[in-house]
Amino acid sequence: MHCFCARARSALAAFCLAWLASGTAVAQDPNASAAQAAAHDWLALVERGDAQASWSAAGQKFQAAMPASGWADQLEKIRTPLGAVKSRTILKTSFQKSFPGVPDGEYSLIIYTTRYANKADGRETVTLEREPDGAWRVVGYFIR
Repeated sequence: MHCFCARARSALAAFCLAWLASGTAVAQDPNASAAQAAAHDWLALVERGDAQASWSAAGQKFQAAMPASGWADQLEKIRTPLGAVKSRTILKTSFQKSFPGVPDGEYSLIIYTTRYANKADGRETVTLEREPDGAWRVVGYFIR
């Protein structure tokens, strides 16, 4: 029985090390890091309630879909009642070449678990597109 436990502990330790190593590799992916940094910077503008700056920092598709005044109204109506962000954790970062209704391109979808002052179990989804200048910019934002 002692040998089995020692082998099981060794196998578990090896699994944990492999899992940690794979997580580190994902975190160091320059593409994911760049998309996450762009989303983080944009979300900081949203948290401040700066509709004009967040609209200006968004991608061309975002700006074409909604005028700045419309974005300000939506931000006030949907985001403001949630209150301050208490915590935000990236749940998933993925990359896609296509989304329904838009031309093919380089897109990143970042899903966060977010805890607000007035909503404990929120989810934010930020969609970014790598634009022709190489920068990742937000083209979609969804809260549930």
